[in-house]
Amino acid sequence: MSVAPKRLLRLNRAMLGKLLVVTVVMFGFGYSLVPVYRQMCELLGINVLTQQDGTVARPANTQVDTSRSITVELDGNAQGPWRFRPTTRSIVVHPGELATVLYEVVNTQDRAVQAQAIPSYAPQSATPHFKKVECFCFKQQTMQPHEARQMPVVFFIDPALPREVSTITLSYTFFEVGGTTGNPAKTVASR
Repeated sequence: MSVAPKRLLRLNRAMLGKLLVVTVVMFGFGYSLVPVYRQMCELLGINVLTQQDGTVARPANTQVDTSRSITVELDGNAQGPWRFRPTTRSIVVHPGELATVLYEVVNTQDRAVQAQAIPSYAPQSATPHFKKVECFCFKQQTMQPHEARQMPVVFFIDPALPREVSTITLSYTFFEVGGTTGNPAKTVASR
């Protein structure tokens, strides 16, 4: 081996050593920033998650209008051989407050079926203000023979709801998709 390759090998090893040291220092610096950041935020009063007693502070939802209460009446209609109903008839919520209600459906048939629920609202002026976060109506449901299921609806009422509206009725019609019983599209088309 000549002198130049030995020198090049030594320089490469020296560079590798320097890179390893820089990598370790960078990792250590990044790791140490977490407690430093937490202390700085606590001193400045920014993004404080812990209170003086050590418990976690939960920020209040400032979007909830506690000065108003809205009664949401729940209704369920079945087109076909189903049992479909809400588990509660009404709930009182504040605009902006997240709420969950359950609907129960039972397939009373001896066969599996595909079904869908279509919502409607009263008064109609409340429709754009009723915001569903999660709903069984977003997709078709496959129900096995004699299967019973509880399905959630997670929603909130937009605080921009007109003040004169104090009651909203949420009604679902549950029907078989592609079946001969209770399919609204076939009923309308046959007329």
